[in-house]
Amino acid sequence: MLVQTSVSDLPFLGADFATDYAKARAVILPIPYEATTTYRRGCENGPAAILDASQQVEVYDEELDRELWEVGIWTHGAIADTRNHNKVTAEEMLKATQETVYQLVKDDKFVISLGGEHSITTGVVEAYRQAYPGEAFTVVQVDAHGDLRHEYEGSLHNHACVMRRIVDMDLPTVQIGIRSICKEEADLIKEKQLVVIRAREIATQPDWMERALNSIQTPKVFITIDLDGIDPTLIPGVGTPEPGGLNWYALLTFLQRIFEEHEVIGCDVMELAPVTDSVVSEFTAAKLVYKLIGYQAVAKGW
Repeated sequence: MLVQTSVSDLPFLGADFATDYAKARAVILPIPYEATTTYRRGCENGPAAILDASQQVEVYDEELDRELWEVGIWTHGAIADTRNHNKVTAEEMLKATQETVYQLVKDDKFVISLGGEHSITTGVVEAYRQAYPGEAFTVVQVDAHGDLRHEYEGSLHNHACVMRRIVDMDLPTVQIGIRSICKEEADLIKEKQLVVIRAREIATQPDWMERALNSIQTPKVFITIDLDGIDPTLIPGVGTPEPGGLNWYALLTFLQRIFEEHEVIGCDVMELAPVTDSVVSEFTAAKLVYKLIGYQAVAKGW
């Protein structure tokens, strides 16, 4: 495993609301890895920005009418940290991610991984395959991009290839908010009849959410959120912004429905690239992470 480092001086929400590992139900796992960014760099700083912004998140959730920190939240040390510019290969990053997430899952923790570039998700998902051998689960992706290229810029582990690697695992997928794909990806979607709910459908078809939910055919679900799947007026701090995307309440309603109707085994929140002199993106991302914990707490009766 790669050496653990600290990306922030404070744990998620702050020291006053942290618990020890043994008592924690939820674990925040920072993975500040960035190697294949193709437009605006900076997602290696995403996990630290989310942890710092979380200090300002109100611990009482007005929707769920409770202080969610009481479920027990523990912040893991960072893995695959490339901010010091040490060379970390994609293979090393994925192995470290897989090993770490697998151990956390075996310890019965609900893991929310923070990226870092989206290629990390391959290692996260592989950990769940290892933890649930022979048991299918659906990967629900919120994203502006298909991420279905076989390879990009000479790498099979480019951030533009992450969902192709997951499709290659023979796991069912449901892609939400997609609004940018290449012809190779469009052909693959048709060939494999992949479930894709495009952003323009979300904007114009009121039944999009029911169609998306009805497409999830497995009891277990893993959720991967690339923050560029959300409208860039809400989260401008991403590496590859695309106009359009989900609004805040549509996203939360969709996520809450998944937690209510399926067993969510884990989540990740990826690709935050902080904007200088703005905290909007990281604060929104931190609040999203807190909402994911809240929806899991309700679903599990914590």
